[in-house]
Amino acid sequence: MNHAERALHEVFGYTEFRGDQRAVIQRVVAGGDALVLMPTGGGKSLCYQIPALVRPGTAIVISPLIALMRDQVSALQLAGVKAAYLNSTLGIEEGRAVERELLAGALDLLYIAPERLLQERTLALLEGANLALLAIDEAHCVSQWGHDFRPEYLRLAVLGERFPEVPRIALTATADAPTRGEMLERLALKEARVFVASFDRPNICYRVVAKSNPREQLRAFLDRRHRGDAGIVYCLSRRKVEETAAWLSARGYTALPYHAGLDAGERARHQDRFLREDGVIVVATIAFGMGIDKPDVRFVAHLDLPKSLEAYYQETGRAGRDGAPADAWMAYGLQDVIQMRRMVDDSGADEQRKRVERRKLEALLGYCEVADCRRRALLDYFGETLAAPCGNCDTCLDPVVTWDATEAAQMALSCVYRTGQRFGVAYLIDVLRGKADARIQRFGHDELAVYGLGAKFESGVWRSLMRQLVALGLLRVDVDGYGGLQLTERSRPVLRGEQRLNLRRDAQAPRTKATRKSADSPPPSTAELPLWEALRTRRRELAEARGVPPYVIFHDATLKEMLARRPANLDELAEINGVGAKKLDLYGATFLNVLRGIKEPSEHEPGAEEKG
Repeated sequence: MNHAERALHEVFGYTEFRGDQRAVIQRVVAGGDALVLMPTGGGKSLCYQIPALVRPGTAIVISPLIALMRDQVSALQLAGVKAAYLNSTLGIEEGRAVERELLAGALDLLYIAPERLLQERTLALLEGANLALLAIDEAHCVSQWGHDFRPEYLRLAVLGERFPEVPRIALTATADAPTRGEMLERLALKEARVFVASFDRPNICYRVVAKSNPREQLRAFLDRRHRGDAGIVYCLSRRKVEETAAWLSARGYTALPYHAGLDAGERARHQDRFLREDGVIVVATIAFGMGIDKPDVRFVAHLDLPKSLEAYYQETGRAGRDGAPADAWMAYGLQDVIQMRRMVDDSGADEQRKRVERRKLEALLGYCEVADCRRRALLDYFGETLAAPCGNCDTCLDPVVTWDATEAAQMALSCVYRTGQRFGVAYLIDVLRGKADARIQRFGHDELAVYGLGAKFESGVWRSLMRQLVALGLLRVDVDGYGGLQLTERSRPVLRGEQRLNLRRDAQAPRTKATRKSADSPPPSTAELPLWEALRTRRRELAEARGVPPYVIFHDATLKEMLARRPANLDELAEINGVGAKKLDLYGATFLNVLRGIKEPSEHEPGAEEKG
């Protein structure tokens, strides 16, 4: 471990391991297999990168994303690590050159996509190389019940058969207990030691709002908390992605669409802008984000329900990787519940899979409707207990008002039954509120005992109640007909007065007017602003010269530590987190000059002439 600690400090610029990193690295360096569950931003990559530097040979990293390979290899090379990748972006001669480096033992790490790895030619190539370890990143992709399932991951068990003496490490940020078992079985890692770090991301503030006008709600959230910040907005459909990106752009935000329907070149350009520029918002389907290393994403917003709590945790985990405050915001409404239930029931999956998906959806809806600490509910799903309310979610910061909704629920359930269990929410609310409507009169529903019985409640109250009754499983959507609501067995105890319902009362508007500065905003001291901007400007110039995102040069946290500590020489600069030996050599002098107020030419990166 002395070699590992030296690599941590000299190569990556950190003074100590975090959480389970030391134990994981010790296991892999000693030649053992490991399954590692560690939240996004928790330092998973170091769990295989450091063993790759300590063990003899080349570490093979299986990664599902070309963009992630490129950025990780750029960052490693900048830190002085001999890293490369093999993927479809390389020409024939470039690929052969990388293969020669592998066989010559000239690489510390080689990144390969699973599709390429599983080709017989690639497996034969690896058999001729000296392998330090095999790392399977985003290992949750092996789960057939998961939101990111990749069929090729099912074949990765072949690695244990072809390379039985090479230690394997599988890593992911998201997996409930059944998925963990699935990973161990399908990747043939039955002897692996399992490391489960805390799933808690205390820097993320979780917020869920009842949908009323979702785009305006999103704009209010961004205006209050994230004007000028980088973020991701998730939508369910490609059309909604395009429309939302255009809507935000028209209101002064830099918003770019990203979905599988765009051509590959446009997707790549939008992702590059998101990674390299400040304050860019990507509006996307779930096709965007896995493996994104950008540390300063300050918010992730959902305008539609994700597919499961695993998907939600994975997607919101892309915010705040740097540990600074970030937001996970979601707008959620009755139509989301109806649509998601319909998607499950209408899917061509077998009944076993449908049962799994219904269970996952119920867990997600329970999270959305929870009146207690939201973080506690999220962690409980992953088998982790939070001892006390977190104090950093909407239900803690602005406690939920609940009410005894038993009588109102009985009215709603009776209305569903008496109108024939074939009408949608809007019609049922009109009946309950006694609206004078020709259709109600034509069906004779104005003669029912429930007609006008709920006039004392506003439409918004009824909509909230109906949403919660569907979420709780007391009502279901008729997917075979026209989407009408129907009673379920769970509704009987409430109708009979045997069960009382205590439900959320949705806030009609934010009850707190306070705003905060974005965690990514400049330091608060006016006197420090010019120096802070000078550091960021120099970082951007160096990044543009090298063709990498700014955070590959230094994270914001590193610049802020420079600003706070004001190192006077290279030795002092070397003590700042994130400044490894190679970066100190490349950039130490130029950042010291910025701190001293000495201007330098900005046309090129230091050493550009030498690199040709």
